[in-house]
Amino acid sequence: MILDIPHEAFWPLLAVGGLLLLVRGIGSDRLARATLPPAVALIVAHYLVWRFAATLEGPGLGPADHVFIHAFLGVELLALADGMILMLMLSRRRDNSAEADRHERRLAAADPASLPAVDVFIATYNEPLEVLERTIIAALALDWPNLRVWVLDDGRRDWLRRWCADRGAGYLTRPDNKGAKAGNINAALARTSAPFVLVLDADFAPRANFLRRTMGFFADPRVGIVQAPHRFFNPDPMQQNLRLHRVLPDDQRLFFDVIMPARDAWDAAFCCGSNGVIRRSALAEVGGRLPEGSITEDMLLTLVLLRKGYVTRYLNETLALGLAPESTDAFFVQRARWARGAIQILHLRHGPLGPGLGLLHRLFFLPTHWLSGSLVQSFSLIAPVLFMLTGIVPIANVGVPEVLTYQLPVVVGYMGSLQVLSRGAYHPLAALVLSAFSAVRLLPAVLVTLVRPHGHAFRVTPKGRDAVAGGVDRLVAGAALALTAATALGLVLNAVPAWRIVERAALIPVVAGWSVANAVVLLLVAAMAIARPPARAEERFAMGGEPAALVAGEARLPAALVDLSLSGALLRPEGDCAARSGDRVAVEIAGVPPLAASVAGVRPTGIGLRFEAVSDEARAALIRRLFSEAHEPVTAPAPRENAAVALLARLFLGDPKPA
Repeated sequence: MILDIPHEAFWPLLAVGGLLLLVRGIGSDRLARATLPPAVALIVAHYLVWRFAATLEGPGLGPADHVFIHAFLGVELLALADGMILMLMLSRRRDNSAEADRHERRLAAADPASLPAVDVFIATYNEPLEVLERTIIAALALDWPNLRVWVLDDGRRDWLRRWCADRGAGYLTRPDNKGAKAGNINAALARTSAPFVLVLDADFAPRANFLRRTMGFFADPRVGIVQAPHRFFNPDPMQQNLRLHRVLPDDQRLFFDVIMPARDAWDAAFCCGSNGVIRRSALAEVGGRLPEGSITEDMLLTLVLLRKGYVTRYLNETLALGLAPESTDAFFVQRARWARGAIQILHLRHGPLGPGLGLLHRLFFLPTHWLSGSLVQSFSLIAPVLFMLTGIVPIANVGVPEVLTYQLPVVVGYMGSLQVLSRGAYHPLAALVLSAFSAVRLLPAVLVTLVRPHGHAFRVTPKGRDAVAGGVDRLVAGAALALTAATALGLVLNAVPAWRIVERAALIPVVAGWSVANAVVLLLVAAMAIARPPARAEERFAMGGEPAALVAGEARLPAALVDLSLSGALLRPEGDCAARSGDRVAVEIAGVPPLAASVAGVRPTGIGLRFEAVSDEARAALIRRLFSEAHEPVTAPAPRENAAVALLARLFLGDPKPA
């Protein structure tokens, strides 16, 4: 069949592929940002000229065809607009680490008494102690001379008040929960006075150098907020349920590692709710409070301050570690809140459509991602099924030559450019699977919020034991498998001439390829909807083989500390060790009181230990070792293979071998 395709149909695709290979081969980030966004704009323009001229009318089209064709075009235009805004944004990038180095040296040389006071706010509602203690203990260990840690408890729990008092943390509460998290912080702002405020979510434990790395940026009077990224010490649902945490980064890495540095270059970075330091005098210019008009008060605060001339500066360094959603339910609670909040802001005077903003800031703060993501993915999955089972066409006058000439160059150009500009952080197949996974539950929330922006309950993302994974997300898995079955039925019916529903034979190869790709995505979505509990109760952190010791009776054996968690460790003895499973031993680790342990297992990589009867003092010391210092979880991605290959292997070959 390929011989029937005109040779010129391949030229646009070859040109796009050649450009991507050339730019990637040269390896210049500046060249990529200067050439790829304009190139994608030209490719999209070429596509749209053809799309409007040739694909909206055709012989034999009925009313249902016209409705679907124009609906599909509308969703496609929204996706292209969102994509072009992102391309424009990615044409710049700002890296603030060198400036942070200069500021840190300056602050280290200053008289500690001259450094400004900082209030640390830890907002909490219903998080269990196992989550809160990491954050509070790490916050108390921050390296800053004038510091006060406040736990803002909207749950009004007496046990937490006593726990904070025993450890020297301040405790604040209020009689109601008006304004949700923003109201909680505003109540604390009225009762504290430090000129700077570090806001932490209940699960984000800061590293000791957080303020040393961020406070120096406030030397610029234009800076109202300094934001650090959200990084996680546990796998998110996609990594966990597909058992690919050693290959795939968490789903927020593209945003924090690629998009936020680009936004910062346009002075369009924004506060992300946690891991941000706020200048109190800037808040005073907008009423001394966080705005409460949206459940995403963080982005709204950035927009309010932006109108007063204050920018949010972004430092892309790991300065705190938090919990990624620990279950699919927690994932959807979090994302639905973000989506609703972003759309709520669209309806507010202080939102991107209100007065006082420039054109680019309006564009960059539009919630196009939330509007287009679920809609585009839903239409993309449903369109070929509807066509094969009813004959209703999503696009007129399209065959293989048109796909090669117009459609594939747009897809390859956009995805390829995003992969180059993201320095490999963008994984197309993983992004499609996550988008399809999200669409089932997020699309209703997005559409309802568009019509009724307010009146939705604020739901805190479940954490710790409240977010224990288990079972199957029946709605997501059921929808994915039903669409897969409908896709397979459509392919079978149209493969048999006597049963064929589709009359436009030229479209069959196109839709068949589209359907097979969709089926792969849908099967991965179904696999992702099956919860896989974590292998361990506590995440392990790599310790780089630092010196430690294993004590058994009178013998003390030097060892290298391979990894460590709050409940155990892996040690590699430097000599022969006769320890066996079940033996009682003691462990000596720098900065931690001696720990009683039992041998959980002996393997070639070392001796696995399980701590027993850990005292409060020792547990606090372990938390400081793991979270205040710059240690990375052993589950952190270290990609050794192509993510798409790993996903396909997971689908067709089953679970990978444990890392």
